[in-house]
Amino acid sequence: MKSNAGFSLIELLIVVAIILVIAAIAIPNLLSARISANEASAEGAVRTIATAEATYNGAYPTLGYAALANLGGPAGNCTPGPATACILDSVLTTGSKSGYTFTASGLVPINGANTEFLVTAVPQLPKLTGVKAFCAAEDNVTRYINPSGGPATHAICLGNTYSPVAQ
Repeated sequence: MKSNAGFSLIELLIVVAIILVIAAIAIPNLLSARISANEASAEGAVRTIATAEATYNGAYPTLGYAALANLGGPAGNCTPGPATACILDSVLTTGSKSGYTFTASGLVPINGANTEFLVTAVPQLPKLTGVKAFCAAEDNVTRYINPSGGPATHAICLGNTYSPVAQ
């Protein structure tokens, strides 16, 4: 008597087809969850940078608001000063985190002190790393636009184009 051990080709093809159907359902949900996580991280980072700007302005009022690089400092032993305030960690001050590109700059200098600032966050790969763009200014309100249209200007951030994030 002949014994058949193992699976037939049809059985293997059915298993592969089932796996592909499950993957087709799961992968878009996984990407959507990743985009949501990146957007939440970017929103929090914009809020953190805006708070760091206010802290910097309080510590160095003759300079006002600062560029993103001035809010951080080297990892490890950081000595606070106007060029490296040591307020933010070195990861965030590189300008790239969780699929977003961040900028921060002091604006409108009066007597050498920047009287306004703008923080922006835009997805590095729109629709893959994020959909929304974020911004904040000296009123310390984090705003977003959906879908991302690129980095905001100061006037656009404070205008009606960007909506405040619910807090």
